[in-house]
Amino acid sequence: MILYFSGTGNSRYAALRLGELTGEPVNSINQCLKEGAAIGLHSKNHYVVVSPVYAWRLPRVVERFIRQASFSGNTGIYFVLTCGDDVGNAAKYARRLCAKKGLRFCGLEPLVMPENYITMYQAPGREEAEQMIRRAEPELERFAGLIREGKPFPGPKVTLDGRVKSSLVNRLFYPLYVNARGYYAAEACVGCGRCVKLCPLNNIRLENGRPVWGRKCTQCMACICGCPVRAVEYGKRTQGKERYYLTENGTLEGAGDGRE
Repeated sequence: MILYFSGTGNSRYAALRLGELTGEPVNSINQCLKEGAAIGLHSKNHYVVVSPVYAWRLPRVVERFIRQASFSGNTGIYFVLTCGDDVGNAAKYARRLCAKKGLRFCGLEPLVMPENYITMYQAPGREEAEQMIRRAEPELERFAGLIREGKPFPGPKVTLDGRVKSSLVNRLFYPLYVNARGYYAAEACVGCGRCVKLCPLNNIRLENGRPVWGRKCTQCMACICGCPVRAVEYGKRTQGKERYYLTENGTLEGAGDGRE
Protein backbone atom coordinates (compact mmCIF):
# COMPACT_ATOMS: atom_id res chain seq x y z
CA MET A 1 0.00 0.00 0.00
CA ILE A 2 1.27 3.43 -0.98
CA LEU A 3 0.37 6.45 1.14
CA TYR A 4 1.18 9.96 0.03
CA PHE A 5 1.10 13.49 1.35
CA SER A 6 1.45 16.21 -1.26
CA GLY A 7 1.08 19.98 -1.50
CA THR A 8 1.83 20.89 -5.10
CA GLY A 9 1.76 17.45 -6.69
CA ASN A 10 5.34 16.16 -6.66
CA SER A 11 4.75 13.44 -4.08
CA ARG A 12 1.34 12.57 -5.52
CA TYR A 13 2.94 12.10 -8.94
CA ALA A 14 5.68 9.91 -7.47
CA ALA A 15 3.16 7.85 -5.50
CA LEU A 16 0.93 7.28 -8.53
CA ARG A 17 3.92 6.21 -10.63
CA LEU A 18 5.05 3.82 -7.90
CA GLY A 19 1.52 2.47 -7.79
CA GLU A 20 1.64 1.81 -11.53
CA LEU A 21 5.08 0.20 -11.30
CA THR A 22 4.32 -2.01 -8.30
CA GLY A 23 0.60 -2.69 -8.69
CA GLU A 24 0.01 -1.42 -5.16
CA PRO A 25 -3.07 0.66 -4.22
CA VAL A 26 -2.44 4.37 -3.66
CA ASN A 27 -4.12 6.35 -0.88
CA SER A 28 -4.04 10.05 -0.03
CA ILE A 29 -2.93 11.14 3.42
CA ASN A 30 -4.27 14.60 2.50
CA GLN A 31 -7.78 13.22 2.25
CA CYS A 32 -7.44 11.38 5.55
CA LEU A 33 -6.32 14.59 7.24
CA LYS A 34 -9.20 16.58 5.73
CA GLU A 35 -11.76 14.03 6.90
CA GLY A 36 -10.22 13.77 10.37
CA ALA A 37 -11.42 10.21 10.91
CA ALA A 38 -9.57 7.44 12.75
CA ILE A 39 -7.41 5.58 10.26
CA GLY A 40 -7.07 1.80 10.20
CA LEU A 41 -4.76 0.45 7.51
CA HIS A 42 -4.16 -3.11 6.36
CA SER A 43 -1.74 -4.33 3.72
CA LYS A 44 -0.36 -7.77 2.95
CA ASN A 45 2.61 -6.11 1.25
CA HIS A 46 4.97 -3.41 2.48
CA TYR A 47 3.70 0.09 3.16
CA VAL A 48 5.31 2.94 1.21
CA VAL A 49 5.05 6.54 2.43
CA VAL A 50 5.70 9.21 -0.21
CA SER A 51 6.01 12.76 1.07
CA PRO A 52 7.92 15.98 0.57
CA VAL A 53 10.78 16.65 2.93
CA TYR A 54 10.22 19.60 5.27
CA ALA A 55 13.42 21.07 6.66
CA TRP A 56 15.25 17.80 5.99
CA ARG A 57 12.78 15.53 7.79
CA LEU A 58 9.32 14.09 7.37
CA PRO A 59 6.65 16.78 7.73
CA ARG A 60 5.27 16.81 11.24
CA VAL A 61 1.75 16.29 9.88
CA VAL A 62 2.94 13.04 8.28
CA GLU A 63 4.69 11.95 11.47
CA ARG A 64 1.48 12.62 13.38
CA PHE A 65 -0.56 10.66 10.82
CA ILE A 66 1.73 7.65 11.22
CA ARG A 67 1.59 7.86 15.01
CA GLN A 68 -2.20 8.03 15.04
CA ALA A 69 -2.98 5.46 12.33
CA SER A 70 -3.19 1.74 13.03
CA PHE A 71 -1.20 -0.57 10.73
CA SER A 72 -1.96 -4.26 10.34
CA GLY A 73 -0.72 -7.03 8.08
CA ASN A 74 2.79 -6.36 6.84
CA THR A 75 4.82 -4.21 9.22
CA GLY A 76 7.53 -3.21 6.72
CA ILE A 77 7.52 0.41 5.57
CA TYR A 78 9.53 2.33 2.97
CA PHE A 79 9.86 6.11 2.68
CA VAL A 80 10.33 8.16 -0.50
CA LEU A 81 10.85 11.87 0.15
CA THR A 82 10.59 14.34 -2.70
CA CYS A 83 13.00 17.24 -2.37
CA GLY A 84 14.64 20.10 -4.21
CA ASP A 85 18.14 19.03 -3.21
CA ASP A 86 18.68 16.55 -0.36
CA VAL A 87 16.97 15.03 2.68
CA GLY A 88 19.75 15.41 5.22
CA ASN A 89 19.49 12.85 8.01
CA ALA A 90 15.74 12.30 7.62
CA ALA A 91 16.20 8.52 7.75
CA LYS A 92 17.33 8.66 11.39
CA TYR A 93 14.07 10.24 12.50
CA ALA A 94 11.90 8.05 10.26
CA ARG A 95 13.61 4.97 11.70
CA ARG A 96 13.01 6.25 15.23
CA LEU A 97 9.33 6.86 14.44
CA CYS A 98 8.98 3.33 13.07
CA ALA A 99 10.57 1.82 16.17
CA LYS A 100 8.09 3.62 18.42
CA LYS A 101 5.20 2.51 16.20
CA GLY A 102 6.27 -1.12 15.92
CA LEU A 103 6.93 -0.85 12.20
CA ARG A 104 9.94 -2.30 10.39
CA PHE A 105 11.94 0.48 8.73
CA CYS A 106 12.91 -0.60 5.21
CA GLY A 107 14.83 2.50 4.21
CA LEU A 108 14.39 6.04 2.96
CA GLU A 109 15.30 7.45 -0.44
CA PRO A 110 15.26 11.04 -1.76
CA LEU A 111 13.65 11.87 -5.09
CA VAL A 112 14.72 15.20 -6.56
CA MET A 113 11.73 17.02 -8.07
CA PRO A 114 11.03 20.65 -9.05
CA GLU A 115 11.28 23.21 -6.24
CA ASN A 116 7.92 24.40 -4.92
CA TYR A 117 8.70 26.20 -1.65
CA ILE A 118 8.31 29.62 -3.21
CA THR A 119 8.05 31.54 0.06
CA MET A 120 11.80 30.95 0.30
CA TYR A 121 13.09 29.73 -3.08
CA GLN A 122 12.42 30.08 -6.80
CA ALA A 123 10.32 27.53 -8.67
CA PRO A 124 11.73 26.41 -12.04
CA GLY A 125 10.29 27.35 -15.40
CA ARG A 126 8.28 24.84 -17.40
CA GLU A 127 11.12 23.37 -19.47
CA GLU A 128 13.37 22.84 -16.47
CA ALA A 129 10.51 21.37 -14.43
CA GLU A 130 9.63 18.92 -17.19
CA GLN A 131 13.26 17.83 -17.46
CA MET A 132 13.47 17.24 -13.71
CA ILE A 133 10.31 15.14 -13.76
CA ARG A 134 11.70 13.03 -16.60
CA ARG A 135 14.98 12.56 -14.73
CA ALA A 136 13.04 11.21 -11.75
CA GLU A 137 11.69 8.26 -13.75
CA PRO A 138 14.77 5.97 -13.51
CA GLU A 139 14.84 6.52 -9.76
CA LEU A 140 11.16 5.66 -9.45
CA GLU A 141 11.78 2.48 -11.42
CA ARG A 142 14.68 1.60 -9.12
CA PHE A 143 12.56 2.20 -6.02
CA ALA A 144 9.74 0.09 -7.45
CA GLY A 145 12.09 -2.80 -8.18
CA LEU A 146 13.36 -2.85 -4.61
CA ILE A 147 9.82 -2.59 -3.23
CA ARG A 148 8.58 -5.47 -5.40
CA GLU A 149 11.49 -7.65 -4.26
CA GLY A 150 11.14 -6.63 -0.63
CA LYS A 151 14.73 -5.41 -0.51
CA PRO A 152 15.71 -2.46 1.70
CA PHE A 153 16.48 0.95 0.26
CA PRO A 154 20.23 1.62 0.58
CA GLY A 155 19.57 5.30 1.28
CA PRO A 156 21.86 8.29 0.71
CA LYS A 157 25.12 8.91 2.53
CA VAL A 158 24.59 11.24 5.48
CA THR A 159 27.00 14.14 5.94
CA LEU A 160 27.71 16.29 8.99
CA ASP A 161 25.87 19.10 7.22
CA GLY A 162 22.87 16.82 6.77
CA ARG A 163 22.85 15.93 10.46
CA VAL A 164 22.83 19.59 11.43
CA LYS A 165 20.04 20.45 8.98
CA SER A 166 17.79 17.62 10.18
CA SER A 167 18.31 18.46 13.85
CA LEU A 168 19.06 22.10 14.67
CA VAL A 169 17.69 23.69 11.49
CA ASN A 170 14.52 21.59 11.59
CA ARG A 171 13.81 22.64 15.18
CA LEU A 172 14.20 26.30 14.24
CA PHE A 173 12.23 26.01 11.00
CA TYR A 174 8.83 25.31 12.52
CA PRO A 175 8.54 28.18 15.01
CA LEU A 176 10.13 30.65 12.59
CA TYR A 177 8.49 29.76 9.28
CA VAL A 178 5.56 27.36 9.60
CA ASN A 179 2.55 29.61 9.95
CA ALA A 180 -0.11 31.26 7.80
CA ARG A 181 0.36 34.83 9.00
CA GLY A 182 1.74 36.08 5.70
CA TYR A 183 -0.92 34.66 3.38
CA TYR A 184 -3.47 36.89 1.69
CA ALA A 185 -5.56 37.00 -1.46
CA ALA A 186 -4.77 39.78 -3.93
CA GLU A 187 -7.44 41.61 -5.91
CA ALA A 188 -7.20 39.02 -8.68
CA CYS A 189 -9.00 36.50 -6.42
CA VAL A 190 -12.26 35.28 -7.97
CA GLY A 191 -13.51 33.43 -4.89
CA CYS A 192 -13.44 30.03 -6.61
CA GLY A 193 -12.63 28.19 -3.37
CA ARG A 194 -9.91 26.00 -4.84
CA CYS A 195 -7.55 26.94 -2.00
CA VAL A 196 -10.17 25.75 0.49
CA LYS A 197 -10.48 22.43 -1.33
CA LEU A 198 -6.72 21.92 -1.62
CA CYS A 199 -5.76 22.71 1.98
CA PRO A 200 -5.10 19.35 3.69
CA LEU A 201 -5.62 20.80 7.18
CA ASN A 202 -8.92 22.62 6.52
CA ASN A 203 -7.12 25.82 7.47
CA ILE A 204 -8.76 28.04 4.84
CA ARG A 205 -12.37 29.21 4.68
CA LEU A 206 -14.20 31.68 2.47
CA GLU A 207 -15.71 34.78 4.04
CA ASN A 208 -17.66 37.02 1.69
CA GLY A 209 -16.07 35.20 -1.22
CA ARG A 210 -12.51 35.76 0.01
CA PRO A 211 -10.13 33.19 1.56
CA VAL A 212 -9.22 33.55 5.22
CA TRP A 213 -6.38 31.55 6.77
CA GLY A 214 -6.44 29.99 10.23
CA ARG A 215 -3.55 28.85 12.43
CA LYS A 216 -2.99 25.23 11.35
CA CYS A 217 -0.83 25.86 8.28
CA THR A 218 1.92 23.38 7.43
CA GLN A 219 3.37 25.44 4.55
CA CYS A 220 2.56 22.79 1.93
CA MET A 221 2.20 25.49 -0.79
CA ALA A 222 -1.02 23.97 -2.14
CA CYS A 223 -3.02 27.19 -1.85
CA ILE A 224 -0.40 29.53 -3.25
CA CYS A 225 0.77 27.31 -6.11
CA GLY A 226 -2.63 25.79 -6.87
CA CYS A 227 -4.51 29.09 -7.25
CA PRO A 228 -5.70 29.22 -10.89
CA VAL A 229 -5.37 33.02 -11.08
CA ARG A 230 -2.22 33.40 -8.94
CA ALA A 231 -4.09 35.52 -6.44
CA VAL A 232 -2.59 33.98 -3.29
CA GLU A 233 0.54 35.67 -1.98
CA TYR A 234 2.76 35.35 1.09
CA GLY A 235 3.74 38.86 2.09
CA LYS A 236 6.14 40.26 -0.48
CA ARG A 237 8.18 37.07 -0.74
CA THR A 238 6.13 35.53 -3.54
CA GLN A 239 5.20 38.54 -5.62
CA GLY A 240 6.23 38.04 -9.25
CA LYS A 241 7.52 34.52 -8.64
CA GLU A 242 6.80 31.44 -10.73
CA ARG A 243 4.21 29.05 -9.33
CA TYR A 244 4.59 25.29 -9.56
CA TYR A 245 1.69 22.85 -9.46
CA LEU A 246 1.69 19.33 -10.92
CA THR A 247 -1.81 18.00 -11.48
CA GLU A 248 -2.92 14.43 -10.86
CA ASN A 249 -2.63 13.62 -14.57
CA GLY A 250 0.92 14.97 -14.73
CA THR A 251 0.10 18.34 -16.30
CA LEU A 252 2.05 21.39 -15.13
CA GLU A 253 0.10 24.46 -14.06
CA GLY A 254 1.76 27.83 -13.67
CA ALA A 255 5.34 26.86 -14.49
CA GLY A 256 6.72 29.15 -17.15
CA ASP A 257 3.38 30.19 -18.60
CA GLY A 258 4.41 33.83 -18.87
CA ARG A 259 2.18 35.21 -16.13
CA GLU A 260 3.60 37.40 -13.40
